[in-house]
Amino acid sequence: MDDETIRYHQDGGVALLELNRPEALNAWTPEMGLALLAALRRAAADPSVRAVLITGAGRAFCAGADVKNARELMPNGDPDVSGRLRDIYNPIVLEIRSAPKPVIAAVHGACAGIGASLALACDLILAAEDAYLMMAFVRIGVMPDGGISYFLAERVGLARAAQLTMLGERLPAATALSWGLVNELHPAAELLPAARALAARLAAGPTVALANVKRTLNEAAQAGLAAHLAREADRQQEHGGTFDYAEGRAAFIEKRPVRFEGR
Repeated sequence: MDDETIRYHQDGGVALLELNRPEALNAWTPEMGLALLAALRRAAADPSVRAVLITGAGRAFCAGADVKNARELMPNGDPDVSGRLRDIYNPIVLEIRSAPKPVIAAVHGACAGIGASLALACDLILAAEDAYLMMAFVRIGVMPDGGISYFLAERVGLARAAQLTMLGERLPAATALSWGLVNELHPAAELLPAARALAARLAAGPTVALANVKRTLNEAAQAGLAAHLAREADRQQEHGGTFDYAEGRAAFIEKRPVRFEGR
């Protein structure tokens, strides 16, 4: 199956899901998010699929949400910055975490914003040496969403989570490996073959046992994820009417320095 924005290919027991907006560094649109959610649900429900691999076409894994994409409006006229979280992005995160089979991310180039949320939701992350993570939300005057604050606090602690989310700076793949945010590092040309090999290994494993390992880890470490995602969406909407969100979005689109005023 090929979708305009998500390519789905099955090789043996592995379903490969490829984000396919390379001209935009695979920045997410609502249509792309819905296609990814459908592909994840298809893979989870198909008993012939025993592992899922997510990667991105072109030069990047995913540069985040497409800021140029127009937002819907709330009844009060503010931009709706929470509806897509509730309807599309949060369900994607929960679908990955609840899938009864391993989900792997193969990350190269930019992995930013909601793209980082997607990668961190996966069970295992392989990264290319040229990859970087960037929690870029603060650069457009909003807070992290898609579970990033949850996953970061869980994996790297509050000090490093605050550093990544408050400063919005690039975290090189080598540092992400040393911090425990990714599992393996590979030369760019070797990333996808290595990820395919790992996915095939997991697909040949004891699928029911792996599903129970995943479920038990979720219960131990991520029992509050769904509630956290809902809180993120509520708090994200508070930014819809701020000057800083409007300024951050405009500065990004216009490719100029941002001028936040704290309101």
